Amino acid sequence: MIDPDTFRVVGSFAVGRGPQHVVPSWDLQTLWITNNGHRSRLGSVTPIDPKTGKPGKPLQVLDPYNMYFTPDGTSSIVVDEALRRLDFRDPHTMKLQYSISTPSCHGINHGDFSPDGSFAIFTCEFSHSLIKIDLLERRVTDTITLPVRGMPQDIRLAPDGSVFYVADMMADGVHLLNGETMTFDGFIPTGIGAHGLTIARDGRKLYVANRGAHGMHGHPRGPGSITVIDFASRAVETTWPIPGGGSPDMGNVSADGSVLWVSGRFDNVAYGINTDTGMVRTVAVGHEPHGLTIWPQPGRYSLGHTGNMR
Repeated sequence: MIDPDTFRVVGSFAVGRGPQHVVPSWDLQTLWITNNGHRSRLGSVTPIDPKTGKPGKPLQVLDPYNMYFTPDGTSSIVVDEALRRLDFRDPHTMKLQYSISTPSCHGINHGDFSPDGSFAIFTCEFSHSLIKIDLLERRVTDTITLPVRGMPQDIRLAPDGSVFYVADMMADGVHLLNGETMTFDGFIPTGIGAHGLTIARDGRKLYVANRGAHGMHGHPRGPGSITVIDFASRAVETTWPIPGGGSPDMGNVSADGSVLWVSGRFDNVAYGINTDTGMVRTVAVGHEPHGLTIWPQPGRYSLGHTGNMR
């Protein structure tokens, strides 16, 4: 736990094996830690009371790499990466409601929802593709493969609902995807290892965390950075380097929009980045920080991940 005013660690506590993300619940009353057990099938989710910062009793859930919530709040969607499926569960008790199998989606991990909530798009990291899930029919209805064997990571719907932005860690940029037709509408180069996507507080800019070349076989080693994209023009506005290279991964913007907080995955730090100047401050944390959430966030409800708010 980090105090965002002092940039100091103010506490820590044990959770389950292999914690991946900190996910705000749909009703904003709980923060869930997804512990995927490092594919040991000993996964769990740990609830945190955001008012006290105290963890509750973990609930056993198979391989919860990530978690989302249906737009109506009736289900949590546990992303079972190793099992290649989505488990729809009670958002409070995590009791299984039903599953949607995604056998062709190797490395299913990140997703986002259409403006009307009728379908979702999920990325398939190791299948170089994306799938479309019909949430009413409860099945996969379409698949699209990225060009040149890309590696899709985070995905976010543009604030005007016109297109999905898809980070591609091998293509070093973001694809623009029309979710209705499942066609690509363009590509924006950003930086080496485009990975996490965060929308600015005013909805005018997209922050792309370029993680660098850590862990990518055959890819030249390069520094991490943050690229700022203007939604209106779909053009790169600026790119902020991370001092010393860095490995920015996932994060949130502070409630007032002044600081972009991002985990430094392979540098064991968290970054606090001034959204006016790009100046970077670092906070030393534990081994390989991944999901990072700033809480509370403005919004009526959370669709999951590290705070995909609506």
